Amino acid sequence: MLPHPRRRPTAVALVAAAAAALLTAAPTPLGTTASAHAAAAQTAALPTGFATVINAASGKCLDAKAAATANGTAVQQYACNGTTAQQWNFTDAGNGYVHIDNRNNTSQVLDVTDVSTADNAPIQLWSYGGGANQQWQAVDGGGGAFHFVDRNSGKCLDDPGASTADSVQFQQYTCNGTAAQRFQVVPVTQSSSDPDLGPNVVVFDPSMSSTTIQSRLDAVFKQQETNQFGAQRYAVLFKPGAYSADVNVGFYTQVLGLGLTPDAVSIDGAVHAEADWFQGNATQNFWRGAENLSVNPTSGSDRWAVSQAAPYRRMHLRGNLALDDGGWSSGGYLADSKVDGQVNSGTQQQWLTRNSQLGGWTGSNWNMVFVGSQGVPNTSFPNPPYTTVAQSPVTREKPFLYVDDSGNYQVFVPSTRTSATATSWGSGSPSGTSLPLSQFYVVKPGATAAQINAALAAGQNLLVTPGVYHLDQTLKVTRPDTVVLGLGLATFVPDNGITAMSVADVDGVNIAGLLFDAGTTSSKTLVEVGPAGSTASHAADPTSLHDVYFRIGGAGVGKAVTSLVVNSKNVIGDHMWIWRADHGSGVGWTSNTADTGLVVNGDDVTMYGLFVEHFQKYQVLWNGNGGRTYFFQNEMPYDPPSQSAWMNGSTKGYAAYKVADSVTSHQAYGLGSYCYFNADPSVTADRAIEVPDNPNVRFTSMVTVSLGGTGTISHVIDNTGGPSNSSANVADLVRYP
Repeated sequence: MLPHPRRRPTAVALVAAAAAALLTAAPTPLGTTASAHAAAAQTAALPTGFATVINAASGKCLDAKAAATANGTAVQQYACNGTTAQQWNFTDAGNGYVHIDNRNNTSQVLDVTDVSTADNAPIQLWSYGGGANQQWQAVDGGGGAFHFVDRNSGKCLDDPGASTADSVQFQQYTCNGTAAQRFQVVPVTQSSSDPDLGPNVVVFDPSMSSTTIQSRLDAVFKQQETNQFGAQRYAVLFKPGAYSADVNVGFYTQVLGLGLTPDAVSIDGAVHAEADWFQGNATQNFWRGAENLSVNPTSGSDRWAVSQAAPYRRMHLRGNLALDDGGWSSGGYLADSKVDGQVNSGTQQQWLTRNSQLGGWTGSNWNMVFVGSQGVPNTSFPNPPYTTVAQSPVTREKPFLYVDDSGNYQVFVPSTRTSATATSWGSGSPSGTSLPLSQFYVVKPGATAAQINAALAAGQNLLVTPGVYHLDQTLKVTRPDTVVLGLGLATFVPDNGITAMSVADVDGVNIAGLLFDAGTTSSKTLVEVGPAGSTASHAADPTSLHDVYFRIGGAGVGKAVTSLVVNSKNVIGDHMWIWRADHGSGVGWTSNTADTGLVVNGDDVTMYGLFVEHFQKYQVLWNGNGGRTYFFQNEMPYDPPSQSAWMNGSTKGYAAYKVADSVTSHQAYGLGSYCYFNADPSVTADRAIEVPDNPNVRFTSMVTVSLGGTGTISHVIDNTGGPSNSSANVADLVRYP
């Protein structure tokens, strides 16, 4: 267990020469002369008034050592503490330059020692005398951050060796575009004009005391730590700046930063998920999330011990990350993140890492998949069971809420990327579009389906705040590029057997951060993307689903024939857990009835991180051509009362992943299917994966497991591989055909 908006009301005109070179880390145009920068001048805006300056590599603050004001005082990095020694003012020095004044004595400024032009020259405080070595050019690095270029040397303010240690003195160094030279500038006084985001959204800003913040965090966690099937929902938002906090994330809690990049919010302490409530067993640590934050872990390591529906997304961890808590963990999702240290999977049974950058990886169990990521192992399946795909063929990152330079809330919608590797934000501002909150209907507890549909019909997007919303009519998304963004595991429950949401066959819809919980009257479908027979191509602007979850039972009796039907082409699935409950309330073979988790009818659909469990027939039925899946995790239904109750014609049981006989092209990487037939351990599934005999239907890295030897999966795919049974629990197959 670990120990316990930026505002720019008046722009200061600054030269931002060679910004493109900085962002692409091209050294040739930089490190020469200040005049070379001025030749390609452009304007960058810094805040007026005092601000903290946070280094992206360390997450620590620009600091006058020991709060001294004497000439020669070292300018160092130190844990952000809100003192005046860490508050700086940017004063116009003319010609697109500023001098950077310390609040303790504003006549003392950032100064390159001995007017040096050499690499590694240290930075100090010195009385301002107008020297070129005391003047800095702010180059907008994107995402609300800057590089600072000395006028005398043309070199950049730099954290030596990208150190994360306290008391390291800053230096100048040839500009290279790295995080060591990237600084977030956050005003000390921020806008307090927050919109009404409902009763279950908690917003922190850096001016609040650490005690106040910690008390509120602890209260939320205490309520949510064991609240697996409760109705309470929370989103905890951190405005840009530095914090000292222990953020322990419980059920139905989403913790996220409000910057354009994770480095805009720096937390000294921890952002973690533990399994103390379940004696270290994390197999039920569901329904939570950490997003868009940077973390300096107190002990050098943090923990994210989770299973399904608990993404670690768009994070920057300056340390190591553990994915278990001593007991079993049952799969998770890490995406668009940077972990400076090593990730240790421990007892994690399976995991997907997508478009991330790691310092290293250790550990394996059954199925570890890496797509479009750096610093990860090469393919070695099944020993160890690593499957690595160098690039993600097509991705779109999840939309997110942020606070812009004027303190206004907006939603950022990332652009589609193709053949992508590593994070979307590593070089500065991500590519995409910002939508003002005025274009959103903010759904708050008490809102009706009629009100939500009226907003959609009027052309508004939806920001769904934390709560449980019962629907008496289908939510109809008909406009291209509509964004439906949920906060804090916002939950829709369809009543009277309706479909909860339907999406027209249009371009670019984004559905994100929602839990669809089946009602007591069976729905034919919970969500439909595109009507039956959809044929339009959306390759240039695909619809995407991010952190979208489905639940049949568990919180009470729930029924649905099929959870998700995808009829449109080119849809991207970016982490989904589709779950017929195996525990909780309303659980039983004739109680929480559900045939199929996912049906894909559209062509060229791509799924990353597909978790589908316990359905009574096929878990996934794929009818479209050109489909791609990167990581599939499945448990067959635990509760068939007998073999005769679970037959598909003459076939014993149903395959977990079925590709229709009519399909001529499909590919999938890293698939795991497990059985635990606890009602009748003699039950057998003939196969886990069932596909047509076609050379263009290709599967790579498959595993089946009989959990504790309770039940049998006879073959991995078609009549190949296996068995998994009481004698041989685990069966691996490298490829098929």
